[in-house]
Amino acid sequence: MSQFFNKVACFTDIHFGNKNNSRQHNDDCERFIYWFIEQAKAAGCETCIFLGDWHHHRSSVNVSTLNYTVPNIKRLSEAFKDVYMIMGNHDLYYREKREIHSVPYANLHDNVHIVNDQMIERDGVALVPWLVEDEWKKMNKLKSQYVFGHFELPFFKMNAMVTMPDHGGLKPDDFVKPEYVFSGHFHKRQVQGKIHYIGNAFPHNYADAWDDERGMMILDRENGAEPEYINWSNCPKYRTIKLSQLIDEKDTLIKPNMYLRVTLDLPLSFEEASFIKETFIRDFGCREITLIPQKQIEEITTELDISKFESVDEIVSKEITAIDSENFNKKTLLDIYNEL
Repeated sequence: MSQFFNKVACFTDIHFGNKNNSRQHNDDCERFIYWFIEQAKAAGCETCIFLGDWHHHRSSVNVSTLNYTVPNIKRLSEAFKDVYMIMGNHDLYYREKREIHSVPYANLHDNVHIVNDQMIERDGVALVPWLVEDEWKKMNKLKSQYVFGHFELPFFKMNAMVTMPDHGGLKPDDFVKPEYVFSGHFHKRQVQGKIHYIGNAFPHNYADAWDDERGMMILDRENGAEPEYINWSNCPKYRTIKLSQLIDEKDTLIKPNMYLRVTLDLPLSFEEASFIKETFIRDFGCREITLIPQKQIEEITTELDISKFESVDEIVSKEITAIDSENFNKKTLLDIYNEL
């Protein structure tokens, strides 16, 4: 049997259909696929691995979104010798079982392989679908050098603000033998020891503000190279900023395809601020500028030190984790909250 791959290109968590099946978001997804294929072919990658969450909505696929996802799987099929699509939690109709997934049409391409019914392990490589029930207990038996999956591991950032708590399931230490574990699921790119969350395809919302390290990963197994991360420079970007800084740094700060939340810290009328907003959108190609009156910020910060307060996500996660009852499954409650 031939080697699983020589040089593989990977991406994850593209979430077709996000933002209420926004055409803009789906266009961004398609632009990413074209860019991903171009980068992969230039690097000589013959294999593609997608690490989960092709679609955003687990219970249904919008017709408009479907008209994006079908041809883009075909593009991947035509660009690579083999494409492996690991099923993430958003790809499954039922979160706790893998009976139904949202991309059955991918099987129409002979070289596109859905990793859902069971784990694939051969030639030092393991591909692991979203784990259900007590399947996580099998991970300490893996002997492969490279593991690719869609894991929910504690102590990693779920987003820029919130760390995944330990709910008693799979932990990083359960991967005993592998040298590298690559995962989708958490969108922020981050590395701890052998665990690599490779980061989602591109920023999706203001939880990703000022964090553009998203794109793809290339692994050159044939030459034993370290994982190489490539950022998509033309990705949508999110920024939160004061108007004074925006005006001073507009030429270097504003990029095309950018979303901005701007705090009005200058003595301007609403009409003047609106004129600046319209001008910046027209001249710099911004997608959206939201103006936030300084008074709203002052009302929040005058008497309160926000740095001492936890985010809502942190509070809810801690409260759920602290539940002491046999009548509730803490992991299930946390999963429900994370889905919301």
